[in-house]
Parts: sequence; structure tokens; C-alpha cells
Amino acid sequence: MHSAHDLLIALAGRYSFGDVGALAPAVLGEGGRAALVASVCEFGQRLLTLDAEDFHAEIDAQTVPADLRRRARACHMPQTPREQPRGALDSLQPAYALLLEVVEARWRRRELSSMIAAVHICSEYLPLLAFEPALGHAGDPVRWPEGLRAPGSRFGVMPDRECDHTRAERSAAERTLRVAVEPPTGWRAYFDRQHSQVAGALATCAGRCRTPCPALDWVPDLAGLAARCRIALAFAETPLVRLRHAAPVGHGFGVPSPEEVLEAWERSRTALAKHDAAAAVTADDGFPLPGLPALFSAVAAAPVRPATLLADVSAYVVELLRG
Repeated sequence: MHSAHDLLIALAGRYSFGDVGALAPAVLGEGGRAALVASVCEFGQRLLTLDAEDFHAEIDAQTVPADLRRRARACHMPQTPREQPRGALDSLQPAYALLLEVVEARWRRRELSSMIAAVHICSEYLPLLAFEPALGHAGDPVRWPEGLRAPGSRFGVMPDRECDHTRAERSAAERTLRVAVEPPTGWRAYFDRQHSQVAGALATCAGRCRTPCPALDWVPDLAGLAARCRIALAFAETPLVRLRHAAPVGHGFGVPSPEEVLEAWERSRTALAKHDAAAAVTADDGFPLPGLPALFSAVAAAPVRPATLLADVSAYVVELLRG
């Protein structure tokens, strides 16, 4: 028969950080070790739920090893225009590595609604991953190139009938060009509601604009960027991403089965492989959604592999429980 202590260790191995943190005082007794376990589990739970606003909390410095905090902070979204370091606005590659690890963990736990929600987040910001090599950052509004405002540019100009942006994208583009001088409350509201729209607007500019303007004349390899943005746009329209609308996190009440997820992904891979740069999406690499890391790598023009951050937090919690 397993003891309560053994069950806590098993739960930690399944990344059930919320349960371990809540049960630790009852199993370990009230005291320092239980509080330490609970604090580290809170950190792990934020990572698992992709709470990017709070990946870096001041209390973590007292309880979480520096390496884990550093790696989490690379995925953190700055909460003010001047916050340093810039985290996910410097590069989205660590965040996408974590997203892949979360997708893998949710699949293993058969939490398919949460898995599809993570995939949807991937789709929303994928254009910024494509733009990162050209920008030198991941879409930081503080560092937009002056070329976006070049004479004749329609980026952020309202209204403009010749621009292919939707009204929401035009509004978001206009806001992103000035949000760097707004107070922290305005900055946070922009990221809550409009930054993903800016990602879509940029993808339209590079990948499918019917009446190009000078907004992207500063890009040295516009053809390569356009190809990567078309992959990002295609991913957002795949059967896999559309599954979100059949899940509780979308607009319906159904939860997709594992078989439905895999079938939708196979159809998605077939469509995505039509893009030459995304041909590697058909490779079987052992990932639950085979080829997804290769797809993100193609968009990023750099290797993007699943992180081990959740696994390392889990290992540290197990170490604390056994100590």
C-alpha cells in the first residue's frame, strides 16, 4: 500500500503542482518544508497554466532555485514599458519551447481542452516568432523599427480602405505604435487585448497583403519572412486550431477525444506540408503531435524544441518531498 507521502511524489511526477501544494501541509505537517513545497508548486502551477504575467514573482526568489527562475523569466511578459529584462519580448523561442512542453504534459494527462488552449495561444503569436529574425526582438512595442512609419506606410493608419487589415487589426496597429509611452495600466491592457491582433496584422503585411505599402521596406529578406508568415497564417486556420471552438475554452461544450485531436492534426499536417519551408512537419519525431516542433522551428528559422522546465520543477519538488 502506498503512503500519502508516496502519493504526493507520484502527483509531483505528473505535474499536479496544485494538488501537491494544497496537500503538502496535511502530509508533511505544518512547518517550513511544507511551506517551501507549496511555494515551489505555486511556481510550477503558473508555468503549467501559462500565466505569463506572473512567471516571475518576488516570493519565488526565496524558494525557487535561480536557474529555474531565470528560465521562467525568459518566458515572462514584461508588465511595464521599461521593465528589464524584456523576457518574451526579447525572444519568443523560450516561450514556444515551454508551450511545447505544456502541450506534451497536457496530452500525457489527457487534459485535452487545456492542450488545445495552449495550441491556440501558439497560433495567435506565431507571426511574431516569424518576425523575430528580422526585428531582432519578438515584437517589443518599445523597439518597433521606424520603417513601420515610413512615408506612405499604412500600418496603424485609420481608416484606410486599401489596407487588408481588419478594423480590429488597424486599431491594434495604431495602438502599438504609441503604447510604449502609456502608463503600466495601459501597457497591460494592450497586451491583454490587442498584441495578438498586431501579430496577425504583421502576418497579413508580410504574407498576404494585396496592395503592399512601404511598411516592410526595411526587411532585408522579405521573401523569406513572407514564406514563414504564410505558414503561421495557415497554422491558425488548421483543423487542429479550430478544435478550440468545440471545447469548453471556446464556444461549445464538447471536449475532443485523443482520436479526434490526432485526426485533426493529421489533416493539419497535410495542409501545412504544402508550404516548402514547412515540409518537416510530416516527420515522426516522437512528439504527441508529430512534427509540431519542426513546424515552429521552420517559422522561427531556428531550432525550437520542447523545454524541460516543468520536468525540472517536478524533479525539484520530488527532491524536497524526499528530503
